[in-house]
Amino acid sequence: MRTNKMCAILGNLQRYQDLMPLTENRPLSTLLFDCKYRLLDFNLSSIENANIKQVYMIFNEGETQSVFDHIGGGKEWNLDGVQNRFFIHLFQDSLKKQAEGQEYYYNVIDYLEKSKSDHTVFMGSKILCNIDLRALLKIHQLQGNEMTVVYKRIGSDNVSESDLLFNVDSEGHLEEAIQAKKGEVGSLVNLCTDIFIIQTDRLIAALKEGQKVGATADLGQFLREMISVENTGLYEYTGYLSNIYDISSYYQTNMDMLDVHKFTSLLYSNQKIYTKLKNEVPTYYSETSEVKNSHFASGCIVEGSVEQSLVARRTKIHPEAKVKGAIIFGNNEIKAGAEVSYAILDKNVTIAEGVKVQGTKETPIVIKKNSHVTEDVIGGASA
Repeated sequence: MRTNKMCAILGNLQRYQDLMPLTENRPLSTLLFDCKYRLLDFNLSSIENANIKQVYMIFNEGETQSVFDHIGGGKEWNLDGVQNRFFIHLFQDSLKKQAEGQEYYYNVIDYLEKSKSDHTVFMGSKILCNIDLRALLKIHQLQGNEMTVVYKRIGSDNVSESDLLFNVDSEGHLEEAIQAKKGEVGSLVNLCTDIFIIQTDRLIAALKEGQKVGATADLGQFLREMISVENTGLYEYTGYLSNIYDISSYYQTNMDMLDVHKFTSLLYSNQKIYTKLKNEVPTYYSETSEVKNSHFASGCIVEGSVEQSLVARRTKIHPEAKVKGAIIFGNNEIKAGAEVSYAILDKNVTIAEGVKVQGTKETPIVIKKNSHVTEDVIGGASA
């Protein structure tokens, strides 16, 4: 007898050169968001809010340290109980098994069979949204399809070449799935969010069939290819959504949180977002500080001026330092008289006294983790 309505699989395989150096040693899904969150928090929170008890996560080899550092035992997302569990699998293990002619989907199939779930939800890592998976399940069941995929209408200038787009008829039915073309502007497109729900039995059967004929070992791509052969329905997501695939899209997604309407839509809907808790002192603002429309995490010391910026935990901004249009990761120090504008500072960065780091809104500068910047960095290139 089935005891769970849904189980979940999170695919975290997307690697984008245009996000370097931020994703040099971490997956996209553990990038900082709005001072204290990680992108992964939103998928995990959607899973927790839907009372899904088991999660299977797929990562690339060499990218899991930041995942374990953030998730820990999974307590914040209720994944540390007897029935509630999470599993982490390395994608390269599947590739190795495939190359050796073994059953490379064995681990996924084993997880699905033991989950005893009616349906399986798959979510990729580069789409940021706060989706109600219970509503998705309800629509899927009402439509009576074997698989349902979520899409969102966005501007055509906000897609990457790796994205899949849908042609949808007037009644909301899928007509065609096509690969996106970068550079097209001025129109709205239907973006595939790589969020799928499918009958678990059907997915197990498809995976067993697929590995016999050498299908792709990438489960997200496998599901995309199933769209054309399965009875597939669509679900339109209408809340805040961002498609993150390069530095510019990542930067703008964070800056969106300074817009009260977008901030409220994403973080204060009827679904709570959970993240790793840290008990720290509040941020301290001295008499010399000046702050305008910015967000801060805990443990910061602010003595300079900050405008239109997002500042993570344990950052110190010294007197006469100026920060504008910046994303500051944790444990940074901006010394007296330094200026940081339209930039992204990774963790443990120090900006020396009087030094200027200046990018543009369109091309923010990225300062690598553990950097000590002692000379001006001007322009739109990564340092």
